[in-house]
Amino acid sequence: MRPLYPAIEPHDTGLLDVGDGQQLYWEVSGNPHGKPVVFLHGGPGGAVSPLHRRVFDPAKYRIVLFDQRGAGRSLPHASEPGYDLSVNTTWHLVADIERLRDHVGVDTWQVFGGSWGSTLALAYAQTHPDRVTELVLRGIFTLRESELDWFYEGPAGQIFPDVWEKYVAQVPGTERGGYIMAYHRLLNDPDPAVHGPAAVAWATWEASAITLLPQPATVARFADPHFALAFARIENHYFMNRGWMDDGQLITDAHLLRHIPAVIVQGRYDICTPPVTAWDLHRAWPEADFHLIPDAGHSMEEPGIRSALIEATDRFAG
Repeated sequence: MRPLYPAIEPHDTGLLDVGDGQQLYWEVSGNPHGKPVVFLHGGPGGAVSPLHRRVFDPAKYRIVLFDQRGAGRSLPHASEPGYDLSVNTTWHLVADIERLRDHVGVDTWQVFGGSWGSTLALAYAQTHPDRVTELVLRGIFTLRESELDWFYEGPAGQIFPDVWEKYVAQVPGTERGGYIMAYHRLLNDPDPAVHGPAAVAWATWEASAITLLPQPATVARFADPHFALAFARIENHYFMNRGWMDDGQLITDAHLLRHIPAVIVQGRYDICTPPVTAWDLHRAWPEADFHLIPDAGHSMEEPGIRSALIEATDRFAG
């Protein structure tokens, strides 16, 4: 198993004004003259962390991380009253990546994304294939109706019934059966006594299912009320709108990427984003190297997934 690279600190950080009143937190670490790579975090509504720098060789990579609109250290934060979700869509984020690329002075770069980050990576690469040197994707998620129904509307709850019960408990009985819609109402209720517990329930449901074995520290991090509210509101907004894409669009358009070297890493026991989506992408894009990790769930912190990702970034380091 490949270990993470040693912890490093960024040598450049800032806030990038991308319009619509949004400022993105960004950072650059590693070799200032190294191979450029951009890391796309999950959620939508998650954030980057120091761990994310460590899947890249700092002697060979110029590592660009950023927090997407409304999330992490970007401003304004989606937990704030009155945050305008209408200017936070897949295609806003695709345009933001291009603005960031220009801002940091990169012509082309490797794109690395996991979970929702894989969705965004595919959307960006299919829109700007000439800007992408390689793709490294983990825990494939494409916002198809079947994927959303699996994890947020009931079937996955048969595997995690104890946590699912807490997720369902937030929804009045008359609304049950359409949980994404019901949570949309709860998360956007102005009363903190309504949106606060709903956000924590939404976020902890996801946190409880993203690792093969329980990780209390992960669940506790997602349960932080400030993080949970932004995370849940942004995710639910994207899911209500199906990512502003046709169902199956990212897999249908995989042919646009067939010339780009790529690695797909997927956990066999990923409950959050089941392997069928990665398999469908693999079948549509056979040129990409496909790795199904036999003893892993969803998280990049799982040893088998982490090792495969580091092997991929090492391979593309040049």
